[in-house]
Amino acid sequence: MADTGREFMERTKFEHLEPSDQMKGVPHPPLVVPCPPTQVIELPDPAGIKTGPVDLRFAIEERRSIRQYTRTPLTLDELSFLLWCTQGVRENVQGQFTFRNVPSAGARHALETFVLANHVEGLHPGLYLYCALDHRLAEVTLDPDIGNAISAACIHQQGVVRGAATFIWTAVAYRMTWRYGERGYRYLHLDAGHVCQNLYLAARAVDCGVCAIGAFHDDVLNALLGIDGTGQFVVYLATLGKVV
Repeated sequence: MADTGREFMERTKFEHLEPSDQMKGVPHPPLVVPCPPTQVIELPDPAGIKTGPVDLRFAIEERRSIRQYTRTPLTLDELSFLLWCTQGVRENVQGQFTFRNVPSAGARHALETFVLANHVEGLHPGLYLYCALDHRLAEVTLDPDIGNAISAACIHQQGVVRGAATFIWTAVAYRMTWRYGERGYRYLHLDAGHVCQNLYLAARAVDCGVCAIGAFHDDVLNALLGIDGTGQFVVYLATLGKVV
C-alpha cells in the first residue's frame, strides 16, 4: 500500500495506456446523471443576478480558506450564481459534450455537484443535486440528520454544517475514461481543482468565504449521497458561508 500513489502515476503514463472506448467507436456516455424524480427547484437566471464588483488581482491575492461563518443565510440568487460559476453550462454541443465556465479535459466535464443547504433562503435544509443542463436543483434528501452525517464523514469538520452551504463534487469516472482510459482518473482530480478555485473567486462577489475539504471517509460519504463509490465517487468538498 505504501507505493500505491507511485504505482498509479506509473501505470497511467501514456506508454502504458490501451485504446480507449472512444478510439474503439463506443458511443459516448450521457453528459450528466439523471436528476432524481423528486421536487425540483428552478434557480434564478444567472444573467439577471447582480453581484458586487471584485478586482481580480485582489481576489487572487487575498484568497484564503475561511472556516468561520456568520449565521446570515445565502440567497437563492447567490447560490444560483455560485453554481453557474462552478459548473454552469454555456453550450450543449449536439448532446455530445458541453462547454462550461470551468476547463475540463476534452470538455468531458465528468463532475456532478451536490449541495448541502444549511441556510439558504427559499430552500429547506437538506441535500440537493445540481442539474447543470437545466440549471435546477433536485432534492436528494431532506433528512434533518444529513448535515451532521456528512460532517462526521468529513472527520467532524464543523464548517460543513455551520456554513450556509457545502458543495460536494463527485466524479463520474466513465465520462472521462471513455476518452482517456485509465489516465482519465488523473484528469478527474485536476477538474475538481478548477471547479473549487472558481468557487473561491466567485464567493468574493457575494461576500462569502470558502474552505476546501479533501479529508473524508470515502465509503461513508459516497453512501450518504446514494452513489456506488466506483462508477461515481466523491473527489472534493468545500464549505461556504457569509463572512464578517
